[in-house]
Amino acid sequence: MALAAENKDDPILLRDDAGGVATLTLNRPRQRNALSTELMTELQDALEAIGADKTVRVVVIQGAGPVFCAGHDLREVRSREDEAFFKALFEQCSALMLTITRIPQIVIAKVHATATAAGCQLVASCDLAVAAEGAVFATPGVHIGLFCSTPMVAVSRNVGRKKMMEMLVTGAPLTAAEAEAAGLVNAVVPADALDAKVADYAEAITAKSPLTLAIGKEAFYRQVEMPVADAYAYASAVMTQNMLARDAKEGIDAFIEKRAPVWRGE
Repeated sequence: MALAAENKDDPILLRDDAGGVATLTLNRPRQRNALSTELMTELQDALEAIGADKTVRVVVIQGAGPVFCAGHDLREVRSREDEAFFKALFEQCSALMLTITRIPQIVIAKVHATATAAGCQLVASCDLAVAAEGAVFATPGVHIGLFCSTPMVAVSRNVGRKKMMEMLVTGAPLTAAEAEAAGLVNAVVPADALDAKVADYAEAITAKSPLTLAIGKEAFYRQVEMPVADAYAYASAVMTQNMLARDAKEGIDAFIEKRAPVWRGE
């Protein structure tokens, strides 16, 4: 992504809607899209608004400039010394990441370059992630005496334990290919193919029933934290209710009748 022009009057978060896809762009390129409290507030507000907007089917989060997201704004962090501020900061960040998993739309991270610390957490919190070949991922807080404790919550739910601990205790980065192998991203493509790959995912998702996807997304994140027996019991109840939905009946009928389904989101 090209370096965006930036001055004090530029919006720090951009939103563009087209074809049922809302693209949110972190727009602090000179600050490497660091997650200041202001940017997190704007991103939270945008996601909550999108969550209530039935015209939006997919959300894409991307970054302007040479970096996807460098994590928290360390200048802002060092400008304060009070415990209450730090507590509020990390609670705000955690709430933001949870919002990504709780809105009904599928959220795709479009990672054109470096994603570190809370930026890596942001990628891990999204439902899907696509990376350019030159992208790099890291939880490097240990280098500055600050263990990446909150980023590890999301990243460790994507990456295996040994690899996660290696990232945390050494601060060593993963290449895009390594991130794909570790399960942090779904696909790695040349930089000039990034837009097309994200568009392919968005097109595939928008062709599905929005009700079915909303049911499935909620169920996925709830069951993944349950013991297996509890997960099966919960998932069986979800599928029972899903089967009663109009879109499920329509989808099955369309399959049997060899025609395209007509989704109504009900």
